[in-house]
Amino acid sequence: MNLKTVLILLVLALATIFALVCVLLTRGVKPASCEPQPLSSQGGKHSDQSLVFADLMPEEMGQVVRYLQRSLGVPLVDAYNANPSDNCIYYIDVQLPSKAEVLGFLDRGGRRPPRQALAVVYFGNQPDPNVTEYVVGPLPQPTTHQDITVRKYGGKLPYHRRPVLGKEYEQIAGYLQRTAFPTARTFLNQVFDYDGTNLAAMTTAPRGFQSGDRSTWFVLFHNVSGYFLHPVGLEVLVDHSSLDVSHWRVRKVFYNGQYYGDLVQLESEFKQGRVKVHSVTRAPPDGGFSSMQPRAAPRAPFPLQYEPHGPRYSVRNNQVVSQAWSFAFGVNVNTGMRLFDIRFKGERIVYEISVQDATSVYGSNCPGGMSTRYMDGSFGIGRFTYPLVRGVDCPYSATYVDTHYLAQSPNPRINKNSICIFEQNTGSPLRRHYSNLQSLYYGGLTNSALVLRSVATLGNYDYVWDFIFYQNGAIEAKVQATGYMSSSFLYGDGLDYGNRVGDHTLGTVHTHSINFKVDLDIGGRSLGDVSFSLSCASHLLRATGSPRT
Repeated sequence: MNLKTVLILLVLALATIFALVCVLLTRGVKPASCEPQPLSSQGGKHSDQSLVFADLMPEEMGQVVRYLQRSLGVPLVDAYNANPSDNCIYYIDVQLPSKAEVLGFLDRGGRRPPRQALAVVYFGNQPDPNVTEYVVGPLPQPTTHQDITVRKYGGKLPYHRRPVLGKEYEQIAGYLQRTAFPTARTFLNQVFDYDGTNLAAMTTAPRGFQSGDRSTWFVLFHNVSGYFLHPVGLEVLVDHSSLDVSHWRVRKVFYNGQYYGDLVQLESEFKQGRVKVHSVTRAPPDGGFSSMQPRAAPRAPFPLQYEPHGPRYSVRNNQVVSQAWSFAFGVNVNTGMRLFDIRFKGERIVYEISVQDATSVYGSNCPGGMSTRYMDGSFGIGRFTYPLVRGVDCPYSATYVDTHYLAQSPNPRINKNSICIFEQNTGSPLRRHYSNLQSLYYGGLTNSALVLRSVATLGNYDYVWDFIFYQNGAIEAKVQATGYMSSSFLYGDGLDYGNRVGDHTLGTVHTHSINFKVDLDIGGRSLGDVSFSLSCASHLLRATGSPRT
């Protein structure tokens, strides 16, 4: 028998011995189950006490609307159809009890605080138009309302400060199309081939520079997909301060670097050949370079997240519980995501983390861009928290939750699947060490994090809001901005204010500031509350891509 044959027999013998050992060691051991694990094995328990922070349910919103309609003593018009001179309900949200009341209930066995709502009402149909805030309660069957405006703001809220309703935007668009634009028919037809539908207007803010102003610059774009990147060079300042829509006026016009008193003057000077025209090629309906359609199909499916035993967390009502964490969550109609009673291993470390506002300050050599200071809370971060797409916005296996809101309508509305909760592997170990000195061993721990996510679309921007909970007790509040940048028409010294992103498109320089409220309760309240606002200013954007804050 030669050496080769001996070696083959030896290898076969070792393989047989190894197989027998494996069979003996695994005999009687049940295979791993892929069934979801009960919450008790996940280390946490749900409590209905979290409902003290719960958003209003649609039935509660309806009860508040009906109570106000019969109790305020004035006619209330559906805000969806309201004129500036009407009375209407702007929005309704939960009025959360004070922290002292909540902690008395949660920690000391006190009574549950009464459930109340906050209602904001526009009073345009009275001698002294104003905005009034009421606390309405108790829910679910309200019997009283209290005007808290003066106590909250130190005085009445003047009517000109009210956020613009969707109906007012619709009326401004109608005024431009039916009244203002026909005064410059020749200019619009010859320069933009205007047909009444192929131009889109985008609002700016603020609406003036002194108290009492209500005039807005509207920037005109080609009305195509992703129109934010297709400015045509025309901007119009509309004075919509009057409660009588027929008194609205165009106060100023800007075209290709020149200001005009109104569209009548622009038309006159155009006919006299005194307007410098910058020809802009009409964008295709899909927007061309601004289209969100993929340029090519993916060559292979993307990786998917896998949970072998199901989720290691549970969601019930407005509470999330996992092995180490528990917290209540909700969505404010104006400011968006908010979290309460955050506990790590059963101990409260944060009473509240909430978004307060997202602001953006722009620069440009065009009036719309140079004057823009968006405060997105005034538009409604929470109510523009739209449905999430499985496998893109969140993992397929995430838990999805609906949100409800009532704004600019007497009827509650629902955003399906607008919050998602999931656990993700961070892609790097929490800790690890490989020892090759004196002794040989390896030790390491997988790092995962629990994520609560929503995405709010404010005009051109989509804000991805994440609250991330790590195994080591750290909490991260994170926001990413995607969608489309805001742009100006590129002319003259425009490149001093941004970068060229199209033939006639200036990606304008701007700064994002994201504000959070954080109320810490580390080690109990005896150490004193720490409540502060974090302002996270992004880098100054001079790039063609979307910002990442």
